[in-house]
Amino acid sequence: MRIGIEAQRLYRADKHGMDVVALETIRRLVRLAPQHTFVVFVRPGPAPCLPDADNLEVRRVPGWSYPSWEQWALPRAVSEAGVDLLHATANTAPLRVDVPLLVTLHDVIFLEGAAPWRRGGTWYQRLGNTYRRWVVPPAIRQARAVATVSHHEKDRITDHFPELSGRVFVAPNGVDPRFAPVDDRRERERIVLKKVGLPRSYFFFLGNTDPKKNLDGVLHAYARYADAHDRTLPLVIADFHPTRLRAALQTIGRPDLQQHIRLPGYIDHADLPAVYSAASAFLYPSRRESFGLPILEAMACGTPVITSDAAAMPETAGEAALLVDPDRPSDLAGAMRRVVADTRLRRRLRDRGLRRAGTFSWERTARRLLRAYEEMCATAGRSSPRPVHALAGCS
Repeated sequence: MRIGIEAQRLYRADKHGMDVVALETIRRLVRLAPQHTFVVFVRPGPAPCLPDADNLEVRRVPGWSYPSWEQWALPRAVSEAGVDLLHATANTAPLRVDVPLLVTLHDVIFLEGAAPWRRGGTWYQRLGNTYRRWVVPPAIRQARAVATVSHHEKDRITDHFPELSGRVFVAPNGVDPRFAPVDDRRERERIVLKKVGLPRSYFFFLGNTDPKKNLDGVLHAYARYADAHDRTLPLVIADFHPTRLRAALQTIGRPDLQQHIRLPGYIDHADLPAVYSAASAFLYPSRRESFGLPILEAMACGTPVITSDAAAMPETAGEAALLVDPDRPSDLAGAMRRVVADTRLRRRLRDRGLRRAGTFSWERTARRLLRAYEEMCATAGRSSPRPVHALAGCS
């Protein structure tokens, strides 16, 4: 088979969640299935990251905007490449394509605009959600199969689109083996202290401007924690701009907290294992996630995790994290105090987290997608194909 994979943003310099999922999956697909050729469609960018392989073709497709690339440039490139199917990896897809289509729908958060935590965000995020509301419903209805990353999200998808119940399957995310405890003190200090410029220990939070990430809840909880401790453990917030932090602290009336908060900016993925390993705890109290990949990354590095009891976070974390109500900062502050004060609790969370992370792998993700691709091609001539998820073993 010639398998087309859409990965529009894969070559951008600062990779985030869906980019990482696409990259890790493609790497495994190429390795696991040398009998197939994988044709990956990307926009030109400064950070090529795919391996050289005899069964991999990378097609750089120019385009001036996300929608124009996806709706016009990509379908032309797919037709020219002669692929047998197209896998759209990042929540959207072209509305017109002349081969069978599989869409990875990571979430349907964009359809949940009435939720209080969806108000706000940047204009770019709001524009993106508007585009998804326009494109996704017709795209996934024409798709031969829809993959998602958790059983929680599968239920949300079929709540919104009951007619898709026989075409949605679960292919959970994985965690790369490079996410492992960095126990060598010199190596950890070389990266954490010297390269990234962080203190020796801290609370670690991956934040951005999306309201669902719950920055306000983290800051309220950190204020409670700091008020109760003479020696305050710093809070590290990655990938966040100082101007936005100052505004957020002013909003909650605590500009004094800025002295305890470190903003290293975007942290390269190669440095993340050391940054996770040095953290006293990883904070992930999001209000809404379809999976929560950083939970596994932190666990794989032996870092105690505090996350939400909402959405897919309990499904991902299992019994290996402290779960808190994301809308109760007092719960998060209490969990932070417990992790810092209780050595036995930290050790227990570390051991459970390492075991939990070990149950997820990108090879497993790739194998499930391969079975779906093969079934799609086997049923390509049928006007009403069998449910792909039943044969992919992912229901």
